Amino acid sequence: MKKVLVIEDNEDNLRLITFALNRSGYEVISAVTGEEGVERALAEAPFFIIMDIDLPGIDGLEATRRIRRSPIDGHIPIIAITSYAMRGDMEKILEAGCNGYFEKPIDPLRIMDDIHRVLGIR
Repeated sequence: MKKVLVIEDNEDNLRLITFALNRSGYEVISAVTGEEGVERALAEAPFFIIMDIDLPGIDGLEATRRIRRSPIDGHIPIIAITSYAMRGDMEKILEAGCNGYFEKPIDPLRIMDDIHRVLGIR
């Protein structure tokens, strides 16, 4: 079973994305702060990372940058799922190093198709 790291501080959002990931056969590990997310990413080397942007401590943009500068750098896809939906937000998120971007709220029945499309998985 492939491991996915979800970095999300909202319990309801974490539960929803965990449900969708588990249903698709992924094992989920989680973190609730940006710092904890970076630590878990380095320790666990997950198959991919789901990154919230508005996190306590360092935000998801900085967490993404730190992961990209680390020894695991660009090898792990990072997909942002965030409520940041203002003009220019998507560009900032992708420039920070995320491979994909989805706005909240997510549709738990469609999100895995969207994630797999970003990952190039059919």
